[in-house]
Amino acid sequence: MSQPVTELDELIAMMFQAHPWHGVPARRLNGELQAFIEIVPTDAVKYELDKPSGHLRLDRPQRYSSLCPTLYGFVPRTYCGRRVGARSAERTGEGPLQGDGDPMDICVLTEKTVVHGNFLASVRPIGGLRMIDGNEADDKIIAVLHEDIAYGKIEDIADCPAALLERVKHYFLTYKQGPGTSQPIVRIPEVYDRAEAEYVIRLSMDDYREDFGAPEKRIRRLAYAINASEPPASSINPGTIPDR
Repeated sequence: MSQPVTELDELIAMMFQAHPWHGVPARRLNGELQAFIEIVPTDAVKYELDKPSGHLRLDRPQRYSSLCPTLYGFVPRTYCGRRVGARSAERTGEGPLQGDGDPMDICVLTEKTVVHGNFLASVRPIGGLRMIDGNEADDKIIAVLHEDIAYGKIEDIADCPAALLERVKHYFLTYKQGPGTSQPIVRIPEVYDRAEAEYVIRLSMDDYREDFGAPEKRIRRLAYAINASEPPASSINPGTIPDR
């Protein structure tokens, strides 16, 4: 159930930019999934969210010549924790596995050229890659950009062009490998459909709430913290407060 919007909600929304991970809902009011895009296909450097500040940080130059073939980012207010790890172990027979401790990654297909990241986009999940990095689940949701001319009508990953899907898989299987390295660092034991993608996203939302608490209660916690930190009115000298 959605919570009523309070005056404090409105003031904070007007005065401060929301943290892309913690301050933005995973779904819009109309039910569309949101993605925060960190990287676009032309980026020769890897950008990554600086989790404490919410700003994009230049993480490193792309190690090798392979560039991400899609828009790439994460789903706000998700977390790859114990539920996502357990689901990966259940489906693959590998384990025990834990989530990688990051928001749920998402690859967004679009025919448009986007020149930079650091934006929110409305997307529709069509499937995902069950990726495992060491003993960690590192799923990649595959989605299409809302109303995209070329890919917007795709409903399930079975309808995705096979060559494009292979390109995405190849990028993630090789992006950590150096020249002359043949031993795979990550593996993708499963490509799953839209229904499974929606289920994995829900698990990551539950993992988020377990680790970071319920987002709808934060305004109440903030109001309580503000009130608790204010001195009693009788102890304030009016002469010390500037008239604005």
